Amino acid sequence: MRVLGVDPGLTRCGLGVVEGAGGRVVRAVAVDVVRTPPDDEVAARLAAIADAIEEWIAEHRPDVVAVERVFSQHNVRSVIGTAQAGGVVALVAGRAGLPVAFHTPSEVKAAVTGSGRADKAQVTAMVRRVLALESAPRPADAADALALAVCHCWRAPMAARMAEAEARAAEVARTHSARLAAARRASRAATTKAAAQAAAQTAARQAEGPTTAGKTVRPARAPRR
Repeated sequence: MRVLGVDPGLTRCGLGVVEGAGGRVVRAVAVDVVRTPPDDEVAARLAAIADAIEEWIAEHRPDVVAVERVFSQHNVRSVIGTAQAGGVVALVAGRAGLPVAFHTPSEVKAAVTGSGRADKAQVTAMVRRVLALESAPRPADAADALALAVCHCWRAPMAARMAEAEARAAEVARTHSARLAAARRASRAATTKAAAQAAAQTAARQAEGPTTAGKTVRPARAPRR
């Protein structure tokens, strides 16, 4: 599986392509950072990011695009820019027919370093080690993009197995519910049939007249003189 990891941002948007060969074996294919001038209009900056994503998709042919999920920050302006860039990435990937996966920073850190509270230096060091890079990716946005791609390579198979297990469990539950419903319907039908038969027998006995021990009681004849 080939994954395009994107660390979205207006000023710097990290891009990293990683290929998974099964298990935890991964290799880096490409990494870069797209920069846009802060003085440009937001629309122009987003267009530049969209163009770069389109070029990377066309060149590297990823199977999926992994994007960092926006989380709350004290810098609201930074959050807005990150969300805008992430939305553009998702749009371009969707138009290219690629699935888009979102991972939170803590998910990425936990997957790559084993701790959801790791700092950027630890993430960068582990990315370099896992991908056997000669030098640490710079700036941190590039390392984060590679970390996102690695995270998805490792988490996607487990997520797929969990989804498959959930689907099987749901199917078993549906089958069980259908069988229970059928059993309830059959029980109600049998009860209704038995009640109808009992009512019919009662009506027949009443039509025959008074009985004793199941035999019709005939009125006694007057004695002959």
